[in-house]
Amino acid sequence: MTRGFLVLHGWGNHRPPEHWQHWLAGELAERGHVVRYPQLPDTDEPRLEAWLDALTAELATLDPASTTVVCHSLAVPLWLRAVTDGLVPTVERVLLVSPPSSAVLASTVVAPFVASPPTTTGARSALVVTGEGDPFSPEGPWDEYATPLGADVVTVAGGGHLTPSDGFGPEWPDLLDRYLTVPAAAVSEDAASR
Repeated sequence: MTRGFLVLHGWGNHRPPEHWQHWLAGELAERGHVVRYPQLPDTDEPRLEAWLDALTAELATLDPASTTVVCHSLAVPLWLRAVTDGLVPTVERVLLVSPPSSAVLASTVVAPFVASPPTTTGARSALVVTGEGDPFSPEGPWDEYATPLGADVVTVAGGGHLTPSDGFGPEWPDLLDRYLTVPAAAVSEDAASR
C-alpha cells in the first residue's frame, strides 16, 4: 500500500546526503511511497511563520489518513506548534526524533517554535525516539513530550542528538525497519542498535 511521508529537518540542516533523513526519504520513495522532504526556509535563522507555511503546504499534498510525519530536532516543536495552533489535520502517525528541550531553546532565536505545553501529537499513533546523552534535551523527553502526549519512547543507547556526527547517517536501518513499520507500542525502550 502506498503511504505518504513528510520528513521535516531541524535547525541548521541543509539536507546533506550523509544525514539519515536524506537516506530515509530515498528509501521510502524507492519502496513506492509518496515522500515530501522539503528544505525549510532560512534554516540557519528559522522563522516560525515561514516554517509553518512550508509544513502546511507540503502536508496539503498528502492524504493525512495514510501519512506519517517524521520530525527531527526543531521540527518536533514545529509540528507540535502546528497541531496546537490547529493548522494541520490529524495524520496516521508521527515520529518525534530528538525532541529538544524548551529550556534549551528558550534563549535562542527559535524560542517562538515552542508552543504552550502540547497535549496531543496530532496523530493516531506517536513514537518519541531519543538518544542517550542528547545535549539538546539533557533532562530527556519524558516530562515535556512523552508523558503529556501519551507517546511511547525509544531510547537509543549512546545516540546523542541522533545526527551523522553521532553515528546516524547516511543510513539508520532501525528507523525504517523497526520504528516506521511496527505499532509504537511494540517497540521496546532502550533500543541499542543503529
